[in-house]
Amino acid sequence: MPNQKNNQTPPPQTAQQAPVQSAQTPLPRPEPEKVLFSWRAPARAFKKREREFWVRLVVIASIFGFILFIVEGAMPVVLLIALVFLFYILSTVEPETIEYAITNKGIKVADRRNDWEIFTRFWFTKRLNTDLLILETLAIPGRLELVINESDKEKTKKTLSLYIPEEEAAPTRMDKASDWVSKKLS
Repeated sequence: MPNQKNNQTPPPQTAQQAPVQSAQTPLPRPEPEKVLFSWRAPARAFKKREREFWVRLVVIASIFGFILFIVEGAMPVVLLIALVFLFYILSTVEPETIEYAITNKGIKVADRRNDWEIFTRFWFTKRLNTDLLILETLAIPGRLELVINESDKEKTKKTLSLYIPEEEAAPTRMDKASDWVSKKLS
């Protein structure tokens, strides 16, 4: 008996000892998604730019690109050209109209749902003569910006307040810089 291990197996459970699943209360069914409020609006803020704006932008980008070429070489200039081209495309191609919806499970943008857990607060602002609903998120990039119709603001505010607080965030340095550049170019 010196090197024996105690290898006893537990006795099998009888029918009386086995847990009974059917006697327990059933699991609650998940609540179906219900649309509380919806509206249709453009996918992004949009403002058609005049010819003089584009001339001014190209002149500024050319001067800045020349300086970058002297200091760093060709790659930053290629990046600058790509950014100006992207800005041109976004400013000339009108956005499509999509459907936004506030549901009991989250916010839907063009049938893609964002759950309430990622939102921390919301507020309204105006950019490019367009009313925007800003939702601060825990996910990257940190904000979800939705175009909203002026007539739908109060209903949206009332519905969103059931789930997240309305509290405007202080503008970041990036917000201030983009506003300054926007005002100077306009």
